[in-house]
Amino acid sequence: MIEIKISKSNENQRLDKYLLKYFNKAPKSFIYKMLRKKNIKLNGKKAEGNEIIINNDIINIFLSNETINSFREEKKLLKTTQDFKILFEDKNLILCYKPINLVCQPDINNKNNSLNDQLIFYMYKNGEYNLSSDFTPSICNRLGRNTSGIVVFGKNLKTLQALNYAFKNDLIDKYYITAVYGNITKAGVIQLYHKKENNKAIISKTYIKDSKKIITQYKPIVTKDNKTLLSIKLITGKTHQIRASLEYIGYPIIGDNKYNNNIRDVSNFNLKNQFLHCYKIHFNKQLSYLDYLTNKTFICKHMDKSFDSVLRFFDYNI
Repeated sequence: MIEIKISKSNENQRLDKYLLKYFNKAPKSFIYKMLRKKNIKLNGKKAEGNEIIINNDIINIFLSNETINSFREEKKLLKTTQDFKILFEDKNLILCYKPINLVCQPDINNKNNSLNDQLIFYMYKNGEYNLSSDFTPSICNRLGRNTSGIVVFGKNLKTLQALNYAFKNDLIDKYYITAVYGNITKAGVIQLYHKKENNKAIISKTYIKDSKKIITQYKPIVTKDNKTLLSIKLITGKTHQIRASLEYIGYPIIGDNKYNNNIRDVSNFNLKNQFLHCYKIHFNKQLSYLDYLTNKTFICKHMDKSFDSVLRFFDYNI
């Protein structure tokens, strides 16, 4: 039997979620089975798993050390490069610039050196992260590999919970800058339906099976030679939402090889991927824990050098 005393750094989360982090190799079915059989108790009593644990709570695990160890895996720290740039940092969070050609989280083709790995290693080097901790810091929003811009990273559990709530409930506004073929002279809103198939967005004006409604706001900044520089505000956030939505209404993004509506780049921008950059984040009214960020706006002026030709074309600087 082992006894775990909950600290402030781990409070205010569901018991089952904490146990899944502790038994990081165990399936959910194992956790709930142990709770049902009373092999795991909270403060000496039978628990269901949906209880919110608080500071000084006691979790008793009535299992052999061999069984416990078989469902736990030592955390591994990846030594990484640092490809991101810090825009803002305090004890709770990091706002950073993610360049193109960097994935936010590990995937099948990019198992090492993701942005999340880099930020965790950055915290470790600064003495802010201990591998023995049950909590692992993480990014809160994602950008595609070939989309650059602002990514938010939570350093502790309370911050991560507050940020995830804020993103989910539209308390953080995300703005992108992009350039499209065609003249757009008025601001507008695109409302469509979206579903993902084989790493591509399928867009429809009406509901199709398994689709979700998406909303994208756009506003022209500069129009020149049948091309428009746009500011985009995401109301929803789905895979390739901006790229697919703009192509659907007839304004494909310059440099986009996947959603280009068969338009070829004849402007000699020499882009290897779409011109799309998350350049601004605005914090609306935040929960009390992050209230100091309320009405704060952060702008990312860092951009890949390959985008310079587009900005020069429009004679524009962020």
